[in-house]
Amino acid sequence: MNCIYAKTIYTGKSVIQNSYLLFNGKKIVGISRVKKGELLGAFAVLTPAFVDPHSHIGMLRSGEPNAESETNERIDSILTLSDALDSVQMDDTSFQDAIEMGVLYSCVVPGSGNIIGGNSAVIRNYAKNSSDALIARAGIKAAFGYNPMSTQDWKGKRPSTRMGALAILRSKLDEVQQKYHDAKGKKKEEIIFSAEETLLKEILSGRQRLRVHVHKIDDIAALLRMVDKFKLNVSVEHACDVHQPEIFRELKKRKIPVIYGPVDVFAYKVELKHENWRNIRHLLDSHVEYGLMTDHPVAVARSLLMQTRWFIRVGLSKQQAIELISRKNAEILGITNILGSLEKGKWASFICWNGDPFDLMNYPLAVYGEGDLLFADTSK
Repeated sequence: MNCIYAKTIYTGKSVIQNSYLLFNGKKIVGISRVKKGELLGAFAVLTPAFVDPHSHIGMLRSGEPNAESETNERIDSILTLSDALDSVQMDDTSFQDAIEMGVLYSCVVPGSGNIIGGNSAVIRNYAKNSSDALIARAGIKAAFGYNPMSTQDWKGKRPSTRMGALAILRSKLDEVQQKYHDAKGKKKEEIIFSAEETLLKEILSGRQRLRVHVHKIDDIAALLRMVDKFKLNVSVEHACDVHQPEIFRELKKRKIPVIYGPVDVFAYKVELKHENWRNIRHLLDSHVEYGLMTDHPVAVARSLLMQTRWFIRVGLSKQQAIELISRKNAEILGITNILGSLEKGKWASFICWNGDPFDLMNYPLAVYGEGDLLFADTSK
């Protein structure tokens, strides 16, 4: 068994002082006031590994031209069978940058140019190849608002308005819903369902969550009308233009989580004209379930912790900020059985800091993923 000492341990649920994190191989054994096993190091602070819940890392790659980006497939507007993992290249240098700042896990999703873009993939940022990287699935990417209507020069059936985009989606869901209704009581061989129709039925049944890119209040209102019609299981992704509290309260009432952000970016389009860090207050006051994304490369993955300073500014404690990008992000992705907090039985994935992580002059001295040392600072 190995152990790491820290003056302060942020567990993802609480703060513990002057203790040892114990781990045996890939798993955490526990936290102890006394040293047990081989001491690998002593540090000022320990935190759980960070989880980025919405990213395009490995799809739009550092140092490669935009022409080689694989965030969006332009062949059609609804692509339920696309898989973000198939476009991930693990030699993207952004992975190493993320690891060095403790962002060890990302949920990679297709871009927002398609009404439905395809499957997500929760990955290890430190894996050698994309097959080894995959640890979970976390829903199907969809997009409302401006982005799907801005792709008329792409292939396939494309909308030019918001109402056109929702009409295409509504028609597709109606068609599949009716086909499955007609199939009840009939023999399996009488009605054949395609793979796409089968997955759309998973969406209609709520077994697959729709991860919906949406920024503006009225685009979220349109999404809620779709939820009411089809009883969909959805999450709201971004919501950066929400500058009034009521819509977050409605999402709280409906138990719809928000993956918020990214915060530290330029408001580069009209549907972000109300974007402001002060909107975070509406998110917090609503008590809706929420996480925080980078949307890499819109904000680079390594900046995930830095974005939490705006949440601290409007009232979060440092412990709550660490919890936000570890346990709360893991909860929304459905992976708290293995990640998100420093607890017995979970993966030994954690970050060793030379001082307060929120002091921008400090940085990780060591980063462990599943018990293996992934990064050690050698600058001194």
